[in-house]
Amino acid sequence: MIEKNFDLAFIADLALREKQIQQNYRPIIAVHKWFARRPGTLFRGLLLSEFLDKPLREAFYQSNNLEGIKIADPFMGGGTPLIEANRLGCDIVGFDINPMAYWIVKQEIEHLNLEDYVHSAEALRCQLEKEIGPLYRTQCLYCGTEEAQVKYFLWVKTIACRKCQKPIDLFPGYLLASDSRHPQNVFVCPGCGQLTETVDRKSPGVCQHCRSKLSMEGPAKRNRCECPACGTVNTFPNQTQGPPRHRLFALEYYCPSCREGHAGRFFKAPDAGDLEKAKKAERRWAKTQARYVPDDEIPSGDETNRLHRWGYRHYCEMFNARQLLALELSARIIAGTTNGRLRNALATNLSDLLRYQNMLCRYDTMALKSLDIFSVHGFPVGLIQCESNFLGIVGPNTNTCIGSGGWANIIDKFRKAKTFCDHPFEIKHQGLKKEIIPIKGEWIGDRPNGGRQKENRNIKLYCGDAAQAKLPLSSLDAVFTDPPYFGNVQYAELMDFCYVWLRRLIQGEVTAFTKLSTRHPQELTGNEDMGRGITHFAQGLSAVFQKMAGALKPGAPLAFTYHHNDLTVYHPIAVAILDAGLTCSASFPCPAEMGASIHINGTGSSIIDTVFVCRSTGTVPRKWIVNSIAEVADLIKEDLSGLRDGKVKPTPGDMRCIAYGHLIRLAIWDLRRTWDKRADINKRLAAVSSWLLRFGGWAEIEKHLLEPESVHLETSLFAAREKSEKYGAPDAEISF
Repeated sequence: MIEKNFDLAFIADLALREKQIQQNYRPIIAVHKWFARRPGTLFRGLLLSEFLDKPLREAFYQSNNLEGIKIADPFMGGGTPLIEANRLGCDIVGFDINPMAYWIVKQEIEHLNLEDYVHSAEALRCQLEKEIGPLYRTQCLYCGTEEAQVKYFLWVKTIACRKCQKPIDLFPGYLLASDSRHPQNVFVCPGCGQLTETVDRKSPGVCQHCRSKLSMEGPAKRNRCECPACGTVNTFPNQTQGPPRHRLFALEYYCPSCREGHAGRFFKAPDAGDLEKAKKAERRWAKTQARYVPDDEIPSGDETNRLHRWGYRHYCEMFNARQLLALELSARIIAGTTNGRLRNALATNLSDLLRYQNMLCRYDTMALKSLDIFSVHGFPVGLIQCESNFLGIVGPNTNTCIGSGGWANIIDKFRKAKTFCDHPFEIKHQGLKKEIIPIKGEWIGDRPNGGRQKENRNIKLYCGDAAQAKLPLSSLDAVFTDPPYFGNVQYAELMDFCYVWLRRLIQGEVTAFTKLSTRHPQELTGNEDMGRGITHFAQGLSAVFQKMAGALKPGAPLAFTYHHNDLTVYHPIAVAILDAGLTCSASFPCPAEMGASIHINGTGSSIIDTVFVCRSTGTVPRKWIVNSIAEVADLIKEDLSGLRDGKVKPTPGDMRCIAYGHLIRLAIWDLRRTWDKRADINKRLAAVSSWLLRFGGWAEIEKHLLEPESVHLETSLFAAREKSEKYGAPDAEISF
């Protein structure tokens, strides 16, 4: 069982490493973008801990077969728990209210003939090369060849001065590239627009072309910009003027002819030929009758309202003409693919490609690469946008991709993802050495990608509300899931960006794609625009947990991951568990995020999830049922020690989230005997809140964590209701 067999230090070490470069540990996630995926190593560890009675460190690197065990996930999202269960031979059943989640998991698990896929994908890319390849060529500044390939086109937003009507470039700064991955710093001249490389970033000197003074700072600050022609201060954005306009001001390119003798990257200001290619794409697109480019309006929403403020009203306005032309041509080729699974795979590729092929992508001046639209789990509208080479660039000798965001990159990632399905592996670390351990005998899919066609697995995926699922009583051996974290990610608002394109390609084939949007009133994320608050979250989570608890065999686990910076957002967790008639038998910490992730870096957010393990009946170690804040602090210290043994360096934010997990577990333990799930939802939430207020919270726990030795002087909350002695010795097991 998880409570006894889970090895915190071992899994924490693996999960932390996995989250740094997750595609290296779990290539399967590259099938398509999804948000906040939890570590596959964690769910593998939980499954093996529950169903095998052997040391986890031993079982983890062995081939395991859990055939006959049935696992459900009511919030399958990107599919991590289901993929790990399927890989171990379990029967799986998954639900998600979002059609894109359903589609992504389906594509991850479906068998696909890899040889046929690679052939079709490369044929598509070759056809595109003939059609639009010249639009991604430029003349090299060094050798003069006109066959150099553009990696990234860089565009700056422009507005017309409200007084003199002359165009204004909205440069927030003039540093194009820093010297972290290039020999020198590259600056855009505010005078002539040419590029100059300098050694000193803070004092860059003057432009080598026109002698104008170079500067880090640009004129666009705090939504204001002074017109260089008349001095008028203009404000932006102005949604009444429609979507933003852009001006091409720089390129990063790749020249295979002179690459060997060139130090660093290739940068240039656009020449007449580059500008003409952009115009040519505009003219050609104007004559193209779109069949697959969506004209859907962007609905109001917590995230999409940001797009509205910038004048975007339709999804197609978030792309330039060259991108729209390339996407339309790609869709036509895909639609003509006769094999259904190959067509679906290529359609999935196109959907994933969208996040790099739009005019909201940004250029990382340090890493010197494109940042996809979802790098911050939102719709960030910057002033400098990056257009990636649509076809992608493949090195002539290494056969590896150069740059990011093109078809070559997507094909390569998808091929590796589906290869992992038939040949999964784990990575073992011994000191500084890293060893890839093939796990022979395990595979992912409805049937293997190889020749063992008779080995079919029972897989049931549903696009719908898990609370409405028809599951037989006592039919599930476990539920493993990663539910929404209230308001952390607006999944539907973001995924609609891909969905409106994908549904054009597969509409009619999949019932889930008949709706115009992935948005659903029962989606369990807080959303001010749709009026979804904490009570909606609590009611929805409770309904799903009750449904799952009814389908679980007696004593089988419902285990899930959760974290949030606000303790009140944990109250619905307690309500849902209590409503389901379950007891929280364990709460473990485990790394779940990469600390350097753009969307949490510098925010003080935790990278640690709490893994809640819940059962209808079972036992819990006596030492976990503590009676005071000081004893909670002692449990947290044990958790911190386990994390540190796993090479995790917990932050104060991590400690806080660990504390929240224990507090909620203890609240459930004490409230379970008198709980009335028929009470009003606000009363149930208030009951949890009142218990936590009486017991104490993070502020009190933090004091004990900072003390060298905790002095246990508090009055026990439990002692007022039941004597702790009834539980027996500290090493005893308590039945529930």
